[in-house]
Amino acid sequence: MKILIVGAGAIGGYFGGRLLEKGEDVTFLVREKRQQQLRENGLVVESIHGDMHFTEPKTVLAGENVEPFDVVLVSTKAYHLESAIEDIKPYVEDKTMVLPLLNGIAHLDVLTEAFGPEKVIGGLCFIETTLTQDGKIVHTSPIHDFVFGERNGVKTERILKLEETFIGTKASLRLSEKIDQEMWHKYLFITSLSGITSLFRSPIGPIRDQEHGWKTIENLVHETAAIMETIGATLAEGAMETTLGRLKEIGHGMKSSLQRDMEKSLLTEADHLFGYLLENAEKLELMAPVLSGIYANVKIYESGLAAGKNQR
Repeated sequence: MKILIVGAGAIGGYFGGRLLEKGEDVTFLVREKRQQQLRENGLVVESIHGDMHFTEPKTVLAGENVEPFDVVLVSTKAYHLESAIEDIKPYVEDKTMVLPLLNGIAHLDVLTEAFGPEKVIGGLCFIETTLTQDGKIVHTSPIHDFVFGERNGVKTERILKLEETFIGTKASLRLSEKIDQEMWHKYLFITSLSGITSLFRSPIGPIRDQEHGWKTIENLVHETAAIMETIGATLAEGAMETTLGRLKEIGHGMKSSLQRDMEKSLLTEADHLFGYLLENAEKLELMAPVLSGIYANVKIYESGLAAGKNQR
């Protein structure tokens, strides 16, 4: 299958590299600066599962070398989604699958409106990677999970073909018959992890070690799950307990990507993760004090970023 990966950053670059390692036909849709980095240094990945270096990965700029792809893997940040959609459109045909790996749920409606429900499939990933200033991708934990599937759970001919393409990749790529539910579970987990670590400006370990820190985590998970269930999320029974269990078990030094973005003075996905839930909570008159505090914290940070840029 011909695979187009939108972006060659921490997520797209890592899984794209694993697919290249297997010998798949992968092209990266990138910006000029990233294309120049890849031409000069190649695609470089440092991982505990084995380093990778591809000297000449295939890249295209938006509108360049237009041809249809079998699957378009969208691994951008949520705040880049609208512009990414315009870049993707020329490469999508009737049979193209659009596979998003964004956090959250709100992007599904945006992609469906742009491409139609028949093209958009479900996807998520669990991985701790970061992109260095010189364009190197660093993978620091054992987890590198990638889950995908038809949103209605059917094992269609195209999804089985995609599974066949992914089998044998040196990462954990798995076909799910309950991808919507798994995406909601990921949303619950990532909202809790990114919310609490960004609020306390700390890895998860020291927060849960502190009595009131752990209580705050518990309150956040319960608030978030209550909102999700009220708006129709397909959470499995015991989802809250499972999420709390994961937050208790993950590595002491684990940080969220949103927290890392704040440490780098970058924009965040606060609106996509927290804002979406709070908007729904307000409509339903649900109280969410911890989630509101988390959202306020990140928005104040972003206001500071904007003020700093305006002063330059």
